[in-house]
Amino acid sequence: MAFAACLLGLPATPGHAAPVHGIAMHGDPALPPDYKHFGYVNPDVKKGGRIAYGVVGTFDNLNPFILKSMRTTARGMWDPEFGNLVYESLMQRSRDEAFTMYGLIAETAEWDDDRTFIQFNLNPKARWADGVPITPEDVIFSFELLRDKGRTPFSLRLDGVEKVEKVGERGVRFTFNDKADRETPLLIAGYSPILPKHAIDVEAFDRTSLAFPLGSGPYKVKEVKPGEKIVYARDPNYWAKDLPSKVGFDNYDEISVEYFLQDNSLFEAFKKGEIDLYQEGNPTKWTRGYDFPAALSGAVVKDAITPKTPSGMFGFVFNTRRPLFQNRDLRKALTLVFDFDWVNRSLFENAYKRTQSYWQNSELSSMGVAADAREREIAGPALSRIDADILDGTHLLPTTDALGRDRKVLRQAMDSFQKAGYAIKGGQMVDGAGTPLTFEIMTQNADQEKLALAYQRFLTALGVKAAIRTVDDSQYQSRTQTFDYDVIVKAFPSSLSPGRDQISYWSSTMRDRPGSSNFAGIADPDVDRILEAILTARTAEDFRSAVRLHDRMLLSGYYVVPLYHLGEQWVAHSKHIARPQAVPLYGFQFPTWWDARAQ
Repeated sequence: MAFAACLLGLPATPGHAAPVHGIAMHGDPALPPDYKHFGYVNPDVKKGGRIAYGVVGTFDNLNPFILKSMRTTARGMWDPEFGNLVYESLMQRSRDEAFTMYGLIAETAEWDDDRTFIQFNLNPKARWADGVPITPEDVIFSFELLRDKGRTPFSLRLDGVEKVEKVGERGVRFTFNDKADRETPLLIAGYSPILPKHAIDVEAFDRTSLAFPLGSGPYKVKEVKPGEKIVYARDPNYWAKDLPSKVGFDNYDEISVEYFLQDNSLFEAFKKGEIDLYQEGNPTKWTRGYDFPAALSGAVVKDAITPKTPSGMFGFVFNTRRPLFQNRDLRKALTLVFDFDWVNRSLFENAYKRTQSYWQNSELSSMGVAADAREREIAGPALSRIDADILDGTHLLPTTDALGRDRKVLRQAMDSFQKAGYAIKGGQMVDGAGTPLTFEIMTQNADQEKLALAYQRFLTALGVKAAIRTVDDSQYQSRTQTFDYDVIVKAFPSSLSPGRDQISYWSSTMRDRPGSSNFAGIADPDVDRILEAILTARTAEDFRSAVRLHDRMLLSGYYVVPLYHLGEQWVAHSKHIARPQAVPLYGFQFPTWWDARAQ
C-alpha cells in the first residue's frame, strides 16, 4: 500500500488503504488507474462549433445553489443534463457504471472499509478560471457556505459529517458521524459544487444575482439576457481538458440555453432551426408530429436511444393519509381496474410497455425472480405481507382485450373490492354502511387529465365515482407539499444505485414532513427496515437482494397504480449534431456530443 501511494506521490496514512483513482458504491471501479477515457466518448473528437438548447421556464439568478433559484433555474451552471459547465465537483461520475466516481478536482481519494471518513487529495493542476489554484480551503469553505446559506440538498451535505479538516498541503478529510451512511462519501464527492473562496461575497451569497460567476469548469458565461437566454463560451485554458475523466467531453466552443414559456413555443423554435435539440416524450407526436420541412428534408434527425437503466415507476398514487386508502385490498382493486391495454392502443399508438416493477429492465427488479435466502432473512415477519406471486417472481398485472371492459379482469377487481368490504348496489360501489366509494384525482396538466379521464371511465363501469380536478402550477405545488389530495399522478425515477432517494419517497420520517416526496404517505416499520438494509449493504449481492425485497414490498402494498414506460429515450436534433456510437448504461450524455461541422 505504501508503495502504491508513493507512485502517486502521496503518503499512505497508517490504518487504511492507499489513495485510489476512483470510488464505487459497491465493489471496485470498472476502470483501472491508468484508464485513458470513459468508454462512451469519442476521444478523437475535434472541439468547435456550437449548440443551442431550449428549456421551458425562466431565470433571474445565476446562482443555482440558493433557495431563490429553485423556481427560476439558470441551466448549465450545475446541470445533470447539459453538464456542469461552470462549477465542478471533487470527482466525476461515470455514466457507464451503477455508481462510481473518478478523479476530477480531487486527483485521488482515501477511505476505510467502514467508510468512517473520506479524504480527497486535490489535483495540483486544478485551477479556477482566473488561474488561481483550487485549495483545501476552497473545499472547506464551499461545504460550510452551502450548509449555512444553500438550498437542499446542498445544505444537508454536512449533516453526516463530524468534522472537515485540511490534511497536508492538498488533502481534505471528512470524518463522519452516526447520521452518515455508505452513500454519504459519494454524494460529497460527486454531487457537491466547489466554490472559489476568494471570489465570493459571503454576505450576499443568498441574494439573487446576475453577476457572471467564477468557476473551475470548462465554460465561462459569455452573455446573459435575463429570463431569455444564457450563452456559455468554452474556456481554452480549462485546466482539466486532458484529464481521463474529461476527455471527449465539452466539445462545443459555444453553448446557448434559451428559455420558453411553453413547450409548444420551444418545439416551434426547434422546427425553425433556432434550437438544435428537442427531447420528445409524446409517442403520438413522435410518430406523427415530425412532418415539418426540416425533418422531411433530413436537416432534423430522429434518434431513439436505448439505455440499460431501470424503468422507474409512473402512476396514480393513493394518499394513504386518507382513511379511505388505508385499506390495502381496496388499493389492489383500484389498481386492477386500470386497463393499460386500452389506454396504450387508444391514446398512445401502442408505444408504451406496462410497468410491472419499480426496477424493471434491471437486475434489481423482483420481476421474474424468486426471493432468495438473503431477501427472506431481511424480510423476517414481513414475509407474510408479500403476495405469493410477487414473492416467487411470477406476478404480472393483467392484460385485457383492449376494449375497455374486459370481464375477466373486472371480476378479479371485484374479488378485491369484496375483500375490502365493498359491493355494487344500485349501480354504485358502496361499503358495508352503504357509503358510495368516491374520491378525487388531482391533475397538473392536459396529459395527466387525459390519463385520469381514461381511469375515470374504467372506474365508472364498476360504480366508483372519481372526480377529476386540474389545478394550476401554484395550487398543485401547494397542495402536494401539504399532502392535500386523494390521488395524484407522479413519477418515481429509479437508478442502478438507489439509496437516499428511496428514503425521501417511502420512509416514515418523511410521511409528515411538508414538501417531502413521500406522496403515498407510507409509515411502515418493515419498509423502513428494508431501506436501512439498502443503505448499509456492503456487497453487490446484499444490495441487490435488499432492493429486490423493497420492490416486492412496494408492489404488494399497491400504493401506486403502475402505468407505463417507453424503454427508449427519444431525441430529435439538427443533422450537424453528432454523438458517439457507444451508449452508456444511463443513455444519452449530451456533454459528449459534438458539432460535426467542426470536424
